[in-house]
Amino acid sequence: MEKAKVTFDYRKLQSSAELMRAVAHPLRLVILEFIDTHGVINVNKIYNALQIEQSITSQHLRILKLAGVVQSRREGKFIHYSINYDVIDRVDVAMRNFLNSEKEIKRTTES
Repeated sequence: MEKAKVTFDYRKLQSSAELMRAVAHPLRLVILEFIDTHGVINVNKIYNALQIEQSITSQHLRILKLAGVVQSRREGKFIHYSINYDVIDRVDVAMRNFLNSEKEIKRTTES
């Protein structure tokens, strides 16, 4: 059997890995669910409601923002966060494609 040549676009791979790492953390998932429930919410309400330290909340929000998962806007001294649903949709499609390809590989190896 002939080996298939595998090539990756390093920048796309890095970007995808960063995005998946951002959404795969349990606390970040809780934060995302909280923001989703409220639509747009300021950081103070997030850490007070979830009983997380402000610095930890800000750190996780920074990771989500760098990955493009959340957006922020400043109003005076408050920073309001919302979810970038276009990015969330891309994560969903990527995960479905990955899971479907894994199922297909498993079927072909079991045959």
